[in-house]
Amino acid sequence: MIQFVILTGTSGGGKSHALDALEDIGYYCVDNLPLALLPTFAELCEQSQSAVSRVALVVDVRERIFSDSDPDPATTLRDRGHRVETLFFDADDAALIRRFSETRRPHPLSPDGSVAEGLLLEREMLTSLRNTADLRVNTSAFSVHDLKDYIRRHFSGDQKDNSLTVSLVAFGYKYGIPLEADLLFDVRFLDNPHFDPELRHKNGRDPQVRAFVMNDPRTDKMVQHIVSMLEFSVPEYDREGRSYLTVGIGCTGGRHRSVAVAEAVSAHLADGPWPIEVRLRDTVDQAKQ
Repeated sequence: MIQFVILTGTSGGGKSHALDALEDIGYYCVDNLPLALLPTFAELCEQSQSAVSRVALVVDVRERIFSDSDPDPATTLRDRGHRVETLFFDADDAALIRRFSETRRPHPLSPDGSVAEGLLLEREMLTSLRNTADLRVNTSAFSVHDLKDYIRRHFSGDQKDNSLTVSLVAFGYKYGIPLEADLLFDVRFLDNPHFDPELRHKNGRDPQVRAFVMNDPRTDKMVQHIVSMLEFSVPEYDREGRSYLTVGIGCTGGRHRSVAVAEAVSAHLADGPWPIEVRLRDTVDQAKQ
């Protein structure tokens, strides 16, 4: 059995950087493989004398003949007995348009038109892949380094085979809801450290901020509710065969309350059977495994 990782999503969403990160940790990588060649490519990997065991593929609209009616690449590979994980990369329109502007490259579906028009058509073509992806990743707030670190943490080999990973994303509602989130919890009702001048510029990992948030008697109840919900739902998602579950925990700015609550939830679940990670989407400090 070969481990296949399929990277897809919008142009400029980060697929190429993710592919580079997978190559760095030992995956055999192929960019823009035509879907018609996928069965032949899989057969060649199966027959390889060099024991190819981990393969990463980018599937996107650069093929031009790609359409929503094409066979699902993940299904094609699973039918051959392989393990497959599909990641869909996207970002806010503003971030994607900025990236195209910086690189001075046209959108592949709108070489003579606007990037926005190309993105609209591309998202329509990729609807089915987005809906069936194991993990949807919004890279709007990611630097290249952040994205590569995110990929390495997921595929470094430190996690148990076939184990669902729970990702807790602390975010700010003022910057938008994470597109990749499967579950959302709103903690904006808790007392806000932002209004304390000594705490405003710190984040929820700071002991003083954490103490402030946890001192609100409602915080512990909210943490317990989230933990109870996850203790019930994570086994069900795992039984369904999911590889990832992304849980968004949001406050206004994503800096204080959401971070403290995400860390508290992570601590409660740390001894469980599923790998837990915390990512701080809207703070300067990025999460650590």
